[in-house]
Amino acid sequence: MVIQGKIILKKEKEHSVARFHPWIFSGAIHKMEGDVVDGVWVEIANIKSKTLGYGHYQNGSIAVRILSFESAVPDAGFWADRFKHALHLRLSAGLPSRDINAFRLIHAEGDGLPGLIVDFYHGVCVVQAHSVGMHADRDGISSGLKEALGDACTAIYYKSQATLPGNLREVPQNGYLNGMAIVPHTIIENGNRFLIDWEQGQKTGFFLDQRENRSLLGRFCNGKRVLNTFCYTGGFSVYALQADAALVHSVDASEKAIDLTRKNLELNGFHPDIHSCYAMDTFDFLKDKQNQYDVIILDPPAFAKHRNARHQAVRGYQRLNAEAMKVIRKGGIIFTFSCSQVVDRQLFYDTIVSAAIQAGRQIKVLHHLSQPADHPVSIFHPEGEYLKGLVLFVE
Repeated sequence: MVIQGKIILKKEKEHSVARFHPWIFSGAIHKMEGDVVDGVWVEIANIKSKTLGYGHYQNGSIAVRILSFESAVPDAGFWADRFKHALHLRLSAGLPSRDINAFRLIHAEGDGLPGLIVDFYHGVCVVQAHSVGMHADRDGISSGLKEALGDACTAIYYKSQATLPGNLREVPQNGYLNGMAIVPHTIIENGNRFLIDWEQGQKTGFFLDQRENRSLLGRFCNGKRVLNTFCYTGGFSVYALQADAALVHSVDASEKAIDLTRKNLELNGFHPDIHSCYAMDTFDFLKDKQNQYDVIILDPPAFAKHRNARHQAVRGYQRLNAEAMKVIRKGGIIFTFSCSQVVDRQLFYDTIVSAAIQAGRQIKVLHHLSQPADHPVSIFHPEGEYLKGLVLFVE
């Protein structure tokens, strides 16, 4: 790695680095030396010039994302070594397996690589950069993935147009870094089949973080009438039908999402008579659905991506959950989620309590849900736990 500059921290600001927190905020910087511009590798040092680590610099509130806490400069094998380490973690967690061939290989801070997401879809790696530094290192990342995965990796697609900061979004960024693949691409998740379109779909093409929660849903769906809101590609719907639900309705505001949901249902052999799809707003759909459903899934997109939108997001979660609680049948089950990182677990729980009071229903919490093992959370970076969920019994 070429280290182009040096970040010297204020005396009292080095303690977070000693605790392995991967972010250095701009206010913690005493001074900068060298050619420090967006995306370059920098050395991080204390006021006495002792090396604390290395990372990517970016002009902003989070000024440095730390990639190494070692005193030695990262060498040419850095990327491949990190990817091999991450793969070992997934293998230890049983991924991939005979009936699961898609998983998250790199989960940013959770794998010591802040600013980088890599999802593996049955041979294809979809890379997403959230920082200028990761964008600048995309070729090294591609080479490292090929070295770490070998023949298991047949193509690498770079999809960062929507996630990069500032004017980088104005230049086309998406495309293949290595190999080619045809989309849609079929994956297997717990024996269910799904079509993945990383070129046109949301995020990297699929929400792998809900794998275990989709599996849990099946336990509650036998013979039940199920509503899957914000369904995207119909993941929860497929699992519900696989568990012999009597009926499943899928709702999403996006016509493209509904079209992909229908294709995934057909792919898994389900007849349209026991499943209907609706391209409409979830709040509008719920208005006249009193006592129609035994199970309701509420998995909306992030209502808040920044702290200044948190209050409005909480109001949105409260309203959504209250409406579902009002219409669900007595003895019904609600799977409710928030993927807003700025809405922490306690705030989400308190919001659901408020919704229950508003709905006037007695509620029991059956499960607390989170993200799976391939979306690890560093114990030194609790902010990495973004997915919160509850399974509720509505009396």
